[in-house]
Amino acid sequence: MFELSYLTTTKQNAFLEAIPLPAVLIGADQRIIHANKAFSEIFAADYAGRHFVSAIRQPAVIEAVEQVLTGAATATATYAGREGSRDTVYDVFVRPIETDVLVTLIDRSEAEAVGRMRSDFIANVSHELRTPLTALMGFIETLGGAARNDAKARDRFLGIMAQEAGRMTRLVDELLTLSRLEGVARRRPTEKISLTSVLRSATDALTPIAQKAQVSLHLVCPTEPVMVVGDAAQLQQVFTNLIENALKYGDKGGRVDISLSDGLAHDQTPADAVVVQVRDYGDGIAAHHIPRLTERFYRVDSHRSRALGGTGLGLAIVKHIINRHRGRLKIESTLGQGTTISVLLPE
Repeated sequence: MFELSYLTTTKQNAFLEAIPLPAVLIGADQRIIHANKAFSEIFAADYAGRHFVSAIRQPAVIEAVEQVLTGAATATATYAGREGSRDTVYDVFVRPIETDVLVTLIDRSEAEAVGRMRSDFIANVSHELRTPLTALMGFIETLGGAARNDAKARDRFLGIMAQEAGRMTRLVDELLTLSRLEGVARRRPTEKISLTSVLRSATDALTPIAQKAQVSLHLVCPTEPVMVVGDAAQLQQVFTNLIENALKYGDKGGRVDISLSDGLAHDQTPADAVVVQVRDYGDGIAAHHIPRLTERFYRVDSHRSRALGGTGLGLAIVKHIINRHRGRLKIESTLGQGTTISVLLPE
C-alpha cells in the first residue's frame, strides 16, 4: 500500500498538486498539511497549518472528515457552494492515509444544472399544455350540457377550441424541432445557399400578415446574391420567426426594416461575415429581459405572448439554428424606440 509519509514535505505537496482534482491533506491534529491549487481556488485562501474547520464549514463535510479521523475506512458528503454567480455542487470523498486524511472533491455542478434544466423544462411543458387542455375540457363539458342546443354559443366555443388545439399543435411541433436541432447541433451545414433568396422568401411569405396588421416591411439587400454555407430551410425559419416577432410586438411602429450587408458595414464585426438585421419601432424591451430572451419558455409579457399564439420557444429555436451555423445572435433594444436583432453568419 502506498504510504504518503514516506515522501518529504516537498514531495507530498507536489503529489497533491499532481492530483487533477481539488484535494487537501489533513493531519491527525485536524490541521491542514497542504491544500492543492485547485482546492485553494475554490475556497479562495491558503489554509496550510490551520484547523480544517476554518476552510470547510459545512457540517456534512466536517462530519465525514471526523469519521475518518476517528477510524472510519471511508466517508462521503456533498459540498454546496457558490463561485461568483454560479452555484456549485461537489461530491466529497474522504479517505485515510495512515494517520492523515485525504479529502478530494469532484465537481458535479454541470450535471446538477442539467438536472434542474430538465425539471424546469418538464414543468414548463406541463404548464403550457395544461392551460389549453383545461380550456378544451371546459368547453367540451359545456357543449355537452347547457350549450348543447345553443348554435351561437356552440360556434363560438368551437372556434376557441380550434385555437387552443392549434396552440398545442404548435407547441408540440416546436418541441420536435428543438429535439431535431439538438441531434444535428455538431454537424455544420455544407451547402452554399443564397441568403438573399432566403430573406426575400421569408419577407414575401409574411407580407399578407404585415398588410393585415397595417405594418410595412422594408427589405434592403445587395443586388448580387449573397452566398453563405447554410441550411436554407433552417435559415428561412430563423428569419420568418424574427420578422414575425417584429410584426407581433413592434406593430405600433408601423414598419419593420430588414437589411442584409457584409461585416465591413458594422463595427466589431469580422469582414468575412454577413449581417442580417431585423428592426421594429415598437415599445422596445427592458434591458434586464434581453439576456434571457433565448431561454426556453421565457416571455417578456406572458399574457400578450399567449394571446398572440406564442409558445415561448421561437427564439430558443433561432439560437440553436444560428449556433449550428457557427453564427451569432445579437439583440439591442431601447424602451420606446424599438428592437434590433442582428444575425451574424460566416460566409
